[in-house]
Amino acid sequence: MEQTDMAKLEIKNITKKFGDFYAANNISFTAEEGEFVTLLGPSGCGKTSLLKLIAGFHIADEGEILIGGKNVNEIPPEKRNTAMCFQSYALFPHLNVSHNICYGLKQRKIDINEQKQRLDLAIKQMDLEIHRLKLPNELSGGQQQRVALARAMVTRPDVILFDEPLSNLDAKLRESVRFEIKQLSKQYNLTSIYVTHDQAEALSMSDKIIVLNKGKIEQIGSPQEIYHHPINRFVADFIGIANITEAHVKEMENNLYEVNSIYGNFTVYSEIKPQSDHIYICFRPEDIEIVPASENKENMLTVDVTHTAFMGNITEIQALIRKDDKEQKLRLQLTKFPQLTENYQLSFCVPRDAIKFLESVK
Repeated sequence: MEQTDMAKLEIKNITKKFGDFYAANNISFTAEEGEFVTLLGPSGCGKTSLLKLIAGFHIADEGEILIGGKNVNEIPPEKRNTAMCFQSYALFPHLNVSHNICYGLKQRKIDINEQKQRLDLAIKQMDLEIHRLKLPNELSGGQQQRVALARAMVTRPDVILFDEPLSNLDAKLRESVRFEIKQLSKQYNLTSIYVTHDQAEALSMSDKIIVLNKGKIEQIGSPQEIYHHPINRFVADFIGIANITEAHVKEMENNLYEVNSIYGNFTVYSEIKPQSDHIYICFRPEDIEIVPASENKENMLTVDVTHTAFMGNITEIQALIRKDDKEQKLRLQLTKFPQLTENYQLSFCVPRDAIKFLESVK
C-alpha cells in the first residue's frame, strides 16, 4: 500500500440523543491527518455511538462532521470513504480470506489489477499468505483480526475506525496485534479513531486520548498529559490508579503550596494553580519513595499495610492511614518490598511534584 494523503477529521458540537439519553452531548474535537486518536471511557459513555456517527450509521441531531474540510452529515456510510474494523470482525463466513479483503474494493469498482496489487501487499503485510484461501472459521481469532484490519486498510480510507477490535483476543495476542495496528497506522499515515475501555491500549497506542463520560468529554490530551495531569477525579481514577482525597490549600511562593489533608501536611510544587482553597488532590501509587521510619522528611507518611500482592515486576500494596479518628485506604506500588512482619507499617515520602491538584470540593 503506497502512502496516500489522509484527511483531517473535525467533530464540531455533535449531539445525539436516543430518547432522553445523550449518546453525545455537544462533542467537539479534531483528529489531524495521520493522528491516532483513542476514545476512552466506561461502558455506556458514548464511545461507539460517536464512532457510528463518524461512519454514518447514526445521524447527528446537531453539529457537523467534516472530513478533509467537507461536511459529511448527509453523506451515506458507503460514500464517506471511512472504513470500520469491528469488534466482532464481521467477516463474511462464506468468503475466503482473499475475497473478504477484496470485498470493499469490488464494491468501489476498483480496477481488477489494482485490486490484485493491493490484496497481495495486504496479505504480505499481515502475514496471511498461507491462509489466503481459508474460510473465517478455519482461522484463529488473531488471524481473523488481521483479515479484518487488511480489509479496512486496502480501501485507502480517509479515516479508519476501530470499535474495540482486540476485546475478543487473549492477553498475549492482544498485545501483539496492538503493536501491529499502531505500526501500520504510522507507516501509512492513517487517520485513526480507536474505541476502547482498556486504558493500557489507550496509553500505549495513542497520539491523543479523549476521555468520555456520560456522553461528554472529560479531558483531551496526550497519554502523558492524561496520566500525569488528570483534570478531575473521574480521569485520575479511570486512567490507572490514583490515591484521591480532599485537601485544603494555601499558596506560598514560587509555585509552592501548603496542603493539609488526611495524609498530613504536604508541600506541593505545581505550575497549575488550584481551582480554590478546598480541592481534591491525588498521587499515583508508583510515585512514592520508601524511607526509614526513624527519619523525618518532607511529605512523609506512615501507613498500616493490610494486603500485598506480588505481581512479578512490582508488589501492589493496600494500606490504611489514620488521622483524627478517620481512616482512608491507599494503594501503593513498589519494585522492591521490604521483609514483612506482623502489624507491618510502611513509611514513605511523596515528592512535591507528584501531588496533583484536581477539581474543587463542592
